[in-house]
Amino acid sequence: MSTTPRRTHHKGPVTLRGQMVPSTTTDERLLAADGAASWVHADPWRVMRIQSEFVEGFGALAELGPAVSVFGSARIKPEDPEYLQAEQVAAELVNSGFAVITGGGPGLMEAANKGAHEAGGVSGGLGMVLPFEHGMNSYVELGVNFRYFFVRKTMFVKYSVGFIVLPGGFGTFDELFEAITLVQTRKVRQFPIVLVGTAYWGGLLDWLRSTVRERGLVGENDVDLLHVVDDPAEAVRIVSEATAELARQEAETTADAAAEGAE
Repeated sequence: MSTTPRRTHHKGPVTLRGQMVPSTTTDERLLAADGAASWVHADPWRVMRIQSEFVEGFGALAELGPAVSVFGSARIKPEDPEYLQAEQVAAELVNSGFAVITGGGPGLMEAANKGAHEAGGVSGGLGMVLPFEHGMNSYVELGVNFRYFFVRKTMFVKYSVGFIVLPGGFGTFDELFEAITLVQTRKVRQFPIVLVGTAYWGGLLDWLRSTVRERGLVGENDVDLLHVVDDPAEAVRIVSEATAELARQEAETTADAAAEGAE
């Protein structure tokens, strides 16, 4: 076995030896005028792009104030009854002192943004760059577009004090179950999740109770994290009361910590 030391190259925390050592330097590759553009698709560059999305999202939403995310299908038409429900939910939220955040698209997202806008509140949209691009609806006053779903979902959770979910498809289900999983596993503080439409959501709740819970696949009280109503005002009341209770608990915790520190 040869004892000749192999050539070693360090690239930050990464150590490269043998055939893995690059034949050119980082500066050389950066300054090459005729170099290939494939590097913009490499993972390190993609990490920077992801980081920039977090920075842009945090910067845009940091001063939003207390907000509630409203989810629902992009396929619902203005003549459908759920469209008016979404408008009413958003208007009730604004009248209760909340900003409204949606996915920024058409359908129920547009309806909620419209309701918030016409009620004189803050109408936010967190859009998604998709092959079938819809673009931000015209009622969004503060909009941020994302390339990555997980960055966008982080913004929904971070800047919302509750979720109100109207009828929707796979995208709506994804956002709903992401939120309830985070609450169930206590990765985030508990916040209210309200489903609007007993006729639409009733089958899901029945299945969760009769099949999933009965087999012990979720905790006894996990399904109770979901509230189901038909009245937009009731949905907003649940969010408002839960938010007030959480604020009270946080104030008590802060006061107790201050009292212990003074002893």
